[in-house]
Amino acid sequence: MAGTVTPRRSIRRRPPVEAGQAADWPADIPPLLRRIYAARGATDVEAARPRLAGLLPPHGLLDLDRAVGLLSTAIRERRRILVVGDFDCDGATACALAVRGLRMFGAHDVLHAVPNRIVHGYGLSPALVDELSPLRPDLLVTVDHGIACHAGIEAAKALGWQVLVTDHHLPGERLPAADAIVNPNREGDDFGSKVLAGVGVMFYVLLALRASLRDEGRLEGKGPDLAQLLDLVAVGTVADLVPLDANNRALVAAGLRRLRAGQGCAGLKALVEVSGRRAELLSAADIGFAVGPRLNAAGRLEDMALGIECLLCDDPARAQELARQLDAINRERRNVQQAMLDEAERALTAQSLDALVQGDAGMAAVCAFEPGWHPGVVGLVASKLKERLHRPVVAFAPSEPGSASLRGSARSIPGFHVRDALAAIDARHPGLIERFGGHAMAAGLTLDVSRLDTFQAAFQAHAADTLDAATLQATLDSDGALAAHEFDRVHAEALRDGGPWGQGFPEPLFDGEFEVVDWRVVGERHLKLGLRCEGVRTQLPAIHFGAWHGEPPPSRLHVAYRLAPDDYRGGDAIQLVVEDAVPAVGRRAADRVEATGSGS
Repeated sequence: MAGTVTPRRSIRRRPPVEAGQAADWPADIPPLLRRIYAARGATDVEAARPRLAGLLPPHGLLDLDRAVGLLSTAIRERRRILVVGDFDCDGATACALAVRGLRMFGAHDVLHAVPNRIVHGYGLSPALVDELSPLRPDLLVTVDHGIACHAGIEAAKALGWQVLVTDHHLPGERLPAADAIVNPNREGDDFGSKVLAGVGVMFYVLLALRASLRDEGRLEGKGPDLAQLLDLVAVGTVADLVPLDANNRALVAAGLRRLRAGQGCAGLKALVEVSGRRAELLSAADIGFAVGPRLNAAGRLEDMALGIECLLCDDPARAQELARQLDAINRERRNVQQAMLDEAERALTAQSLDALVQGDAGMAAVCAFEPGWHPGVVGLVASKLKERLHRPVVAFAPSEPGSASLRGSARSIPGFHVRDALAAIDARHPGLIERFGGHAMAAGLTLDVSRLDTFQAAFQAHAADTLDAATLQATLDSDGALAAHEFDRVHAEALRDGGPWGQGFPEPLFDGEFEVVDWRVVGERHLKLGLRCEGVRTQLPAIHFGAWHGEPPPSRLHVAYRLAPDDYRGGDAIQLVVEDAVPAVGRRAADRVEATGSGS
């Protein structure tokens, strides 16, 4: 951040882990990749590259039989089913998956809706139920929300509707009065993975529904191929930043294979194209940084109904038109986000952040608010500030222009469960927070603007009591140094294709000392570097995004980097994508690198 001290990130090298006998691994997995997998707890090929055949079975999910019964009866009796999504990427993909999947099972009357962030707020609210009442559904299905929507579900039940909740957010002390609630995070739920995204929960409901209909003899053969929906599962799972445990990796990998083979739905194929990515090389990172944001933008600035329409569209020409609209909205979102981020940085700079980034417990967390901010973008601002400051951050905006009601979006760091933090503050200060919900790393809340100062003091006090100096130290976990012969295209492609990488199964990162033999500024803010290291004869091209601050780099750098194919130059070209770099003149690499007992 300009004008401030930013946290210095230390590098922790993962300890070496035995990867098993080479003969037990396929020949296309080089020793480097086997070492990477083992450091993440995957010491054999089955754990490293889980497949759909090893997917956890649906049983164990509480209320699953009730959920299947509701859907089965609605399909058999041709009842009207209304799927209500959420206005983020996970909610949109879950909504499209539910609609497509139910129609595959023969449901003839399936409608969908999604709240407008500005008009309705989060989830199934009484206002949204009132607006949807002319549709007169027999069964309402929530996807990616509902576990905290007590009032909205009560309003729906008062109209005589049945309600099925599918969600993955952490439940509160009391469950809503729905007819069935499928959520792996319910107390007493025995499902083997607690980190399904909302779209993953709905996919499992469809798996169980297919099995039930098959047992009843209501399907031809084995029934519809639900693998056709895995492109949606992959996008929603990656975009929601849930941990990629073995089960989620199997789902995401299968969805990526469909997208790479050109078998995704028309809307996702169009979004990949407008984002400038090559479908045949699509990665989880491409979903996270290119596809997901374009879909999310509709829910942030406009109406997610546009994004869901794109995902449900089967006409390639119309899908392209919708994808271009979403791309334009995303460009507007970036401009709004940057303006808000600049304002936040100016405000925080005025407070002097030196104490914060040096670990002063009194500034262990940050709250940011401006009256003119857009409520749909505060989550992104919170995320950016969290990344730069390595502190939990809550960013607030008026729920609508001039409103006294604020919507806050929280983002956290490892070691600070932000949803539990909000629950603790709520218990200590009853009535301070009007509403809250979320996960360990992200949460949302509403409160009155008159209570903002009280909340800020309570949030910072809770963070100061919870976080220690070690947790407040920003770190990068490194897989160590690359050998000279590993700086090549073969290893770069193996690393790229060895995923999916993501939360809980991080993309490989390496570190080492390099001589800077060439540099130039590109795009006004980025550094293009030519690096040389011991044992490598050729100069290694590198890019360090956002690293130009007006001064040339030193002659030697200690660099944390990713090895990637350079598809722009093609052929055997590679490049190092620099995550962090500090002067290495007169210093040993070990001075900056500490060992860690963490394997993830």
